Amino acid sequence: MSEVVRYTAIGRRKESVARVTLLPGKGDILVNGRPCEKYFLRETDRIIVKQPLSLTGNASKYDVIANIRGGGLTGQAGALRLGISRVLMLIGPEMKDTLRKQSYLTRDPRAKERKKYGQKGARKRFQWTKR
Repeated sequence: MSEVVRYTAIGRRKESVARVTLLPGKGDILVNGRPCEKYFLRETDRIIVKQPLSLTGNASKYDVIANIRGGGLTGQAGALRLGISRVLMLIGPEMKDTLRKQSYLTRDPRAKERKKYGQKGARKRFQWTKR
């Protein structure tokens, strides 16, 4: 009885957190129990998710199972891309340079700025009237 090798990693972007597992398979991507095409309706989000796999030539070698929570769909796609990239780096450290050049291993630090008191939003202020 042979044990199936599982590789796991976490990817984050904005408020989204993606827990990613890669298994040897034929290239299926499951997100929260649904196929990638059914979960990410925008073509750009699907392209973002598949970028690291196609870049390293592993698109048909591994199945991706991901659990994503928080944020919007585009943020979730970015978190999933980072998670897949980190898993691929665990599988083959020689892929690190390729992924790093495309900046797939860089965690995007941009997040929503908090609203300040006495203001309408993070930067916007209430209208000032002279009289």
